[in-house]
Amino acid sequence: MQKTLLPRSFTSTAFRPAIAAPPISFSSQENLPPPNVQNARVVPASPSYFSGRPDFTDNLLNLQALLRKYQTLPTVTPGQAPRVAWRTVSQYRLLVGEPVRASKYHQVVEILRRLNQIHPAVMPQELHQAMQIYKRDVNPYAVIKQPSVVDEDGRACGIGRRKSSSAKVYLVPGEGEVLVNGKSIINIFGRIHDRESALWALKATNRVDKYNVWALVSGGGTTGQAEALTLGTAKALMVHEPDLKPALRRAGCVTRDPRRVERKKPGKLKARKMPAWVKR
Repeated sequence: MQKTLLPRSFTSTAFRPAIAAPPISFSSQENLPPPNVQNARVVPASPSYFSGRPDFTDNLLNLQALLRKYQTLPTVTPGQAPRVAWRTVSQYRLLVGEPVRASKYHQVVEILRRLNQIHPAVMPQELHQAMQIYKRDVNPYAVIKQPSVVDEDGRACGIGRRKSSSAKVYLVPGEGEVLVNGKSIINIFGRIHDRESALWALKATNRVDKYNVWALVSGGGTTGQAEALTLGTAKALMVHEPDLKPALRRAGCVTRDPRRVERKKPGKLKARKMPAWVKR
């Protein structure tokens, strides 16, 4: 009797019932196999259950899901969006009880600002409730910055900061005299670059010989004090001549520079420099 050898892989329907399990009909519950309780596992309700910071991660995932859901709604420009005072990172840490990094919380604030730009007429109620926990209990429209004015002696005051240095500058119409801490600017700043940086706001607007500068500086080094003088002088100059703000902004004298020296880390020589690797 001759035997017929069948190949290992075939698709003939005649041999399918002999090698495969009968199909299961999921339309009716009667044909389903009984559940195996021993192999069942508990599925966490939160997708960040196994992470170190579940509350923050849940909030971030929830806001990202809302942004994907409502990103096609009409928006307004950032200047026309409702003014909102968001919680600071320290207030948010107390809310969730977790040591959230400032860079991580910045991602939450960026999403909140994008959601806040949705047109108020079509803003869903779900978004209102989701963003409410991130708002501070203050009225942002009640906080109005007091404008600086020229006093009866013709002085305009401006305060500037850079790194750990601070400068308080008084600007009065004059002939271009400069006094820093009661001394000449040459005695305070030995480098020419620092002297030019301190008076850059006046040089950029051709006002060096039209105002006298009297300043008080403290903290930091000469570079930080000089750049703090730049910001303080620009603020005082805008009090006398508000129309110079576009020119001062193009010269880079209006924005406060937030850069600071990064702290040294343990196990490293500096902030990021590592010791030289030695094989033996």
